[in-house]
Amino acid sequence: MRVIVDRLSKTYRDRTGRELAALVDIALRVEPEEFVAVLGPSGCGKSTLLGIMAGLLPATAGQVFFEGERRDGQPLTATVFQEFALFPWRSVRRNVEFGLEELGAAPEERKECVARFIAMTGLEGFEDKFPHQLSGGMRQRVGIARALAVDPAVLLMDEPFSALDAQTRTLMMEELLGIWERARTSIVYVTHNIQEAVYMADRVVVLSRRPGRVLDVVPIELKRPRHEGQMGEPAFVHAQERIWGLIKTQAQAALREGRA
Repeated sequence: MRVIVDRLSKTYRDRTGRELAALVDIALRVEPEEFVAVLGPSGCGKSTLLGIMAGLLPATAGQVFFEGERRDGQPLTATVFQEFALFPWRSVRRNVEFGLEELGAAPEERKECVARFIAMTGLEGFEDKFPHQLSGGMRQRVGIARALAVDPAVLLMDEPFSALDAQTRTLMMEELLGIWERARTSIVYVTHNIQEAVYMADRVVVLSRRPGRVLDVVPIELKRPRHEGQMGEPAFVHAQERIWGLIKTQAQAALREGRA
């Protein structure tokens, strides 16, 4: 599924009625089976952009188009959030099953699908555990399995690993890439971490500080499948330095605004 974001803008009103621009004239494309990261300083509108793409927020101007064939009943998008957003009273199996229930899938179909994505995300043996019995990384795996189980045309991910420690984050990055290599779903991945974006994405869309505008789209010239050893390759270092060069002054200005 191809995603086209066409001259998208979003403006909010604060409690005094003053207009605050979050996004201005955003234009980007995500090709079928492509992994695109959206990166920028805090408060630049990354999550707002994802919310509009998911249909959770209205745009003030512009549109989001989805182009390509879609099977009957297939949702356009599914979202993996920064917080784990699991139902604490449901087991792993029943959390993964939730979206399928909402879509009205038959019990046998739900059973087969849940088993497949539990296996794909490395959760076998934990089907009957509850979220409080799992590590942070495993809880996020449940969220990923739940999103993929409904077979979305596009998977949206809003800083899914930011709540994890550094070691778990690195492991989860590798696991997500492995899952994506098998599922080949188009992914839009929001992050503020440059290394994470370069390691995972085919292209990185760099946004300015608020109001968010597209500063540049950086292609990542690294072979797939990806591995940690590539982080020392010239292509990785060059992309990382190019992105940092784009956002350094933006991040500094955003930080000063936050302290004002």
